[in-house]
Amino acid sequence: MDTLIGIFLVLGVMILVHEWGHFIVARFFGVRVDVFSIGFGPRLFGFKRGATDYRISALPLGGYVRMAGQDLSEVDSGKVAPTGSPDELMSKPRWQRALISFAGPAVNLLMPIVLLGGFFVLKGFPYPAYLDKPMVIQGLQKTSPLAKAGVSDGDRVVAINNVPTPTWSKADSLLAQVSPDAVLRFNIDRQGTQEVAEVKGAEFRSTDEPWGYLPVPPLVGQVSAGMPAKRAGLKRGDLIVSVNGTQLQAWQQFVDLIKLSKGETLKTAINRNGQIVNLEIHPIQDKDERGQPVWRIGVGPGGEWAFRDMGFTASVKESSQETVDATGKLLGILGRLFSGKLSIRQFQSFVGIAVQAGQAVQEGPVDVINMMAMISLNLGILNLLPIPILDGGNLLLLSLEGIRRRDFSLAFKERFVQVGLVFLLALLAFVMYNDVVRLLPSHS
Repeated sequence: MDTLIGIFLVLGVMILVHEWGHFIVARFFGVRVDVFSIGFGPRLFGFKRGATDYRISALPLGGYVRMAGQDLSEVDSGKVAPTGSPDELMSKPRWQRALISFAGPAVNLLMPIVLLGGFFVLKGFPYPAYLDKPMVIQGLQKTSPLAKAGVSDGDRVVAINNVPTPTWSKADSLLAQVSPDAVLRFNIDRQGTQEVAEVKGAEFRSTDEPWGYLPVPPLVGQVSAGMPAKRAGLKRGDLIVSVNGTQLQAWQQFVDLIKLSKGETLKTAINRNGQIVNLEIHPIQDKDERGQPVWRIGVGPGGEWAFRDMGFTASVKESSQETVDATGKLLGILGRLFSGKLSIRQFQSFVGIAVQAGQAVQEGPVDVINMMAMISLNLGILNLLPIPILDGGNLLLLSLEGIRRRDFSLAFKERFVQVGLVFLLALLAFVMYNDVVRLLPSHS
């Protein structure tokens, strides 16, 4: 049930938004729209309003808007030749047709700002609940600048440079303003005894985990289908007690043990509803977003969220920045994909996205909104790639026709679209095959 809800929210709504972008700009320029379809293939049900048939079709792998007088080379043209009527698409100037093609991806690119901004206004800005807790040190490495300055596990940081730091959040905001050449003075409470530790700002910032482990409990949240954690029997809500005899204090400690496992079996003890259960998890090697090899088991942390009130202007600003940052990361991933540094196996089809959508529904509204925003961003950027059959391919074709000041022949455009269709179908089949294989119990 969670998967069906996730498919509707994440895929259905985002595809609807994409096609609505094409639809609204087409109508703005006076183009008659014959069909507005969510999905491809045979019509399942729908209704007709004006000249438009709004329908749900059998194959939930996308959607389309069929406009009157479309180019016959387009796969969703309906094979009705343009008549030259002023309300037909091919009767419109190229720049208007280009804007109609661009509108779908454009709405997808703007949607994360609307989704995140609206959520921030209504619910507040989400942040990990541990940030409101007192700053007690745990899991501090011996090589850490703080450890060298005399700080040890169990110490509580009460002030930095004489500014009180009652919570992790306050400490983070203070340290974000400290320059590398500054000297940080930490006031420590050690079981009622006051101590002082001094660390150079540059040394502190150059350490990956200067505080040790953040107070995020090793509680299991999302468990990815087909991955080692799921196959071993790990479940949402399990508390990791130990791995290969090492007692766990925090989630990051669990992550570190997985990364350093080199694929060796992780003998894991968990607390499940008060009962200790022993599992054996076999990590698999994968690649991270930078294309670097990494060991994974397919599990995410379960944690609590807290929310900070945020006004409209601040919400728009924050959601815009998050969208820009996510766009940069996605473009970086595409760059590494085309350069061969990242495998196409990292991509997910409808199958993989549907599974993740169901898991997001289980986790709650924060995960659902974040996934909807990310899927929308992916749809927007991927549809702008200059691949025949995609919006980007249509924009490329219109641009080339504009440069040569005349249309390509119907035969050329049909071949252009056919190449793109074959490429995308082959890509979809490959990615879907990998998704299905990952879900099989025997996969490793």
